[in-house]
Amino acid sequence: MLESSYKAAGVDIEAGALAVDAIREAVASTHTPAVLGSIGGFGGLYRAAALKDMEDPVLVSGTDGVGTKLELAQRAERLNTVGIDLVAMCANDIICCGARPLFFLDYLAVGRLEPAMVASVVEGIAAGCREAECALIGGEMAEHPGVMATDDFDLAGFCVGAVDREKMLGPSLVREGDAIIGLASSGFHSNGYSLIRHAVTNKLIDEELLAATLPNGEPLIDALLEPTRLYVQPLLSALDAGLPLHAAAHITGGGLSFNLDRALPVGLDAEVELGSWDIPPVIAYVARLAALEEEDLLRTFNTGIGLAVVCAAGAAEAVLAHFKSSGAYMIGRVVKAARPDAPGKVMYREVLA
Repeated sequence: MLESSYKAAGVDIEAGALAVDAIREAVASTHTPAVLGSIGGFGGLYRAAALKDMEDPVLVSGTDGVGTKLELAQRAERLNTVGIDLVAMCANDIICCGARPLFFLDYLAVGRLEPAMVASVVEGIAAGCREAECALIGGEMAEHPGVMATDDFDLAGFCVGAVDREKMLGPSLVREGDAIIGLASSGFHSNGYSLIRHAVTNKLIDEELLAATLPNGEPLIDALLEPTRLYVQPLLSALDAGLPLHAAAHITGGGLSFNLDRALPVGLDAEVELGSWDIPPVIAYVARLAALEEEDLLRTFNTGIGLAVVCAAGAAEAVLAHFKSSGAYMIGRVVKAARPDAPGKVMYREVLA
């Protein structure tokens, strides 16, 4: 007799309940007094009382994923850090407007729901939320049997923050002569992994991948799975200190070439000095194996700069000092574009000896 049930079709409701129980403590660890209720409700509840202190509060939202970095995490059986990646990819975006992250939601799609796997992923999400001082107030675990492979999964995240409109960062504040400060990345972050896999890791069997090392002796898999760095607290503390920041750019897929330009107004370009910052060994290693030309490198990977901050020229030294512990570099300046009506773009020049 043909068995007809949800479980027979591949969806295990009991496993879903066990997964919720497994993540309950991790989720609760991110909560603040502004969070109402707990996980399991039909909606995440967050008090908007903090907005009362703003004259013109603006909500800022962002969504992103981790991409094909997940495949490497699966191969290495290390799933406890991809959640940090997820939070960072979203929270680092909204802070570019000067917004303080308030709450976060995640979406986890799996071929087969394994409570231990879910717990490992969500523990990473909770760790990222705690670092960003952002409450994890809800999410969804979706089981897709017959659509996704049994051991496959994907992640998406959603972050909401707030900023007083008069304190927003953006291209409208940027002026000719402004300094551009680059904050160091922790590696590839969560971008460029399709190229990394094509050029490097797909050519290695699992044993070789886990045993491979960089020229400096660091395990390759450790460097590739290093979580995306969170810039929330360093940037917000700079704003709280009254430093004259004008704009910021989260350097993700497209590198400096196609992210820093998003912080520029019409008529102004960014002149970036090549060689003014350190390129992480793992990025240099993959670039060499992939035989990337310099232009392709700069528009594919972050090359060691995870966040670029534009500030008033006269405050450059103070901003550098503030971000010193984060690893900060003076990487360029804002200059006039060739045409006053031209969209801002990123140009490069070699550092003069």
